[in-house]
Amino acid sequence: MRHLSFKTKSANETIVKRDWFVVDATNQTMGRMASKIAHVLRGKNKAYYTPHFDCGDYVIVVNSGKVVFTGNKMEDKEYQTYSMYPGGQKIEMAKDLIARRPNVAIERAVKGMLPKNRLGRAMYKKLFVYEGAEHPHKAQNPKPMAI
Repeated sequence: MRHLSFKTKSANETIVKRDWFVVDATNQTMGRMASKIAHVLRGKNKAYYTPHFDCGDYVIVVNSGKVVFTGNKMEDKEYQTYSMYPGGQKIEMAKDLIARRPNVAIERAVKGMLPKNRLGRAMYKKLFVYEGAEHPHKAQNPKPMAI
């Protein structure tokens, strides 16, 4: 009887092919959109996904100010920052943050869904969020990503 040997191929730089995707955030639900983006940044949409290697794609998000929240989150959700000084805690409502800096809300949502280590920080660098409909990555020929 012949012994069959199957070896699992682990992803590396020679195997991984990184694509560029563009997401239009207009009327997209924040959490659902962020989880799909984190899924692609991590590389879980690929057959050769390897947990210890960054095999994800680049993601461009446009129209970040037009993202929506479900329920009363726009009025109830709070974003907190702390400067590590006494009295340095700042709380901002979601509607105020979206009006002032809409990119930050999407970036924080996606970053919270990535691993909390150097691999997650490398994945996060492949996310580009823009407030308007234009982006400077036309040369990469990004494909539209359906959410």
